Amino acid sequence: MPGSIRAKTARDDVEQTMKWTDTLEIAMALSEAHPDVDPQTVRFMDLRGWVLELPGFNDDPAHSGEKILEAIQMAWIDEVA
Repeated sequence: MPGSIRAKTARDDVEQTMKWTDTLEIAMALSEAHPDVDPQTVRFMDLRGWVLELPGFNDDPAHSGEKILEAIQMAWIDEVA
């Protein structure tokens, strides 16, 4: 349809499939899903569960580890700062 082309945004990627390594997209989605949460206070087990519940997240739960969860948490902290 002419005139209906729009630029692709980061949000478009979030609505597709996210993997553990998509830390920025995950952080943006967590920020939207939990706007009243201070990401500095989130325990890794809770963070892992929230990531697994995100719409568009599709990766093996066993692939999460402390390093990736820390990277997601740091990106989330940066996102809300």
